[in-house]
Amino acid sequence: MRTYGCQMNVHDSERLSGLLEDAGYERAAEDTTADVVVFNTCAVRENADNRLYGNLGHLRPAKDAHPGMQIAVGGCLAQKDRGEIVRRAPWVDVVFGTHNIGSLPVLLERARVQREAQVEIEESLETFPSTLPSRRESAYAAWVSVSVGCNNTCTFCIVPALRGKEKDRRPGDILAEVRALVDEGVAEVTLLGQNVNAYGSEFGDRQAFSKLLRACGEIEGLERVRFTSPHPRDFTDDVVEAMAETPNVMPQLHMPLQSGSSRVLKAMRRSYRQERYLGIVRRVREAMPDAAITTDIIVGFPGETEEDFEETLHVVREARFAAAFTFQYSKRPGTPAAEMEGQLPKEVVQERYERLVALQERISAEENRKLVGREVELLVAEGEGRKDGERRRLSGRAPDNRLVHFAVDDGTAAALRPGDFASVEVTYAAPHHLVADSGVRRVRRTRAGEAWAARNGREPAPSGVLLGMPTVGAPEPEPAASGGCGIA
Repeated sequence: MRTYGCQMNVHDSERLSGLLEDAGYERAAEDTTADVVVFNTCAVRENADNRLYGNLGHLRPAKDAHPGMQIAVGGCLAQKDRGEIVRRAPWVDVVFGTHNIGSLPVLLERARVQREAQVEIEESLETFPSTLPSRRESAYAAWVSVSVGCNNTCTFCIVPALRGKEKDRRPGDILAEVRALVDEGVAEVTLLGQNVNAYGSEFGDRQAFSKLLRACGEIEGLERVRFTSPHPRDFTDDVVEAMAETPNVMPQLHMPLQSGSSRVLKAMRRSYRQERYLGIVRRVREAMPDAAITTDIIVGFPGETEEDFEETLHVVREARFAAAFTFQYSKRPGTPAAEMEGQLPKEVVQERYERLVALQERISAEENRKLVGREVELLVAEGEGRKDGERRRLSGRAPDNRLVHFAVDDGTAAALRPGDFASVEVTYAAPHHLVADSGVRRVRRTRAGEAWAARNGREPAPSGVLLGMPTVGAPEPEPAASGGCGIA
């Protein structure tokens, strides 16, 4: 399973894996050639197309050498390109869209029997995806969809055309899924939607999302609740209050800005302006002073002037984002922005992009340095630190979702499992991560850690409060982490 794009795609891939395992398939070992390869694609930016067709080209010799191998392409790019994928890559066996991911096992079998490519693209949702079986990638953290689709008409975005109109799940179904996950050992859930805080619009309850957050706060054993991505248009005071008053809702907010220029926001058909956005930031900070706010920003939208770009820089300085996922505008066929006048030269966009990144890097470093000397409780994560092994560290996420690499001795390393909690003191700050090299102050072992151990065949380590040994000297700065794709 190869996944590109946003968190919705990551969660869809969990469902696709669950469907295939339910149909009798087994996950291929990393050192073997898979019988089935599935690409779950993104269509937000132009390089997504190039990446898919490049990967399909690289896979063709492997398929030629292994008769019976099947290749399936799904997701947003499949919904957009449809038969074009089979025309450009005739060795693909199955193409399916965003609305019919449940059809994959049947389409694979049909392609095998009929010995010809199967292309099936539905125009509307067959069944809400959360009713499908799922193979969760994490034993301790889980995605939970509250809605699919989007009712907005942003001129740069192709997602509504590919995901369809917003469809909301009933609150009882969402909470039942969350409770079931907690019973399985999950400690953290992230509520997902293309426009997550518009939840409830389909059944006419404007406060449905804040009620959902509060209801999650009443679920015993649920340690952390996050959500992504909200739209500033729908960000109301009741959501801010629910975040501040619900202990297990984390002090973290990812809220796409896209541009700081009210003129450009109007051209983007974003239904808020600069002051509205900064007003939300102020209210969040008043209610939760330690909240970390992150965002998405597009540079070089058609017609963007230097003055417009300076307005974006102004918002970045005022909001002081903990991090920003910054993108150069990518023309997507089928969107209104692709036909707009004033498409900017690549060199202009690149120069502005570099200025924005430099400003945000400086602010991120300054904001992170404020945490040096502070104790934070981390949810120990799996695979988040590429150099953890050689530096005798583990990694985890703070309540505000900052990534922290922390030093451990052998005893602490043996006791801690992904899903457990470790309290550490931050000793060093870089733009994209924090370091705690003075040892672990407290360990809190959890059912989530037990779930991870059970899944991975690990024997439970001895329980108790363990202290890590301190190290001497400031660590060397590590490479900056790369950004990701938000659900705008």
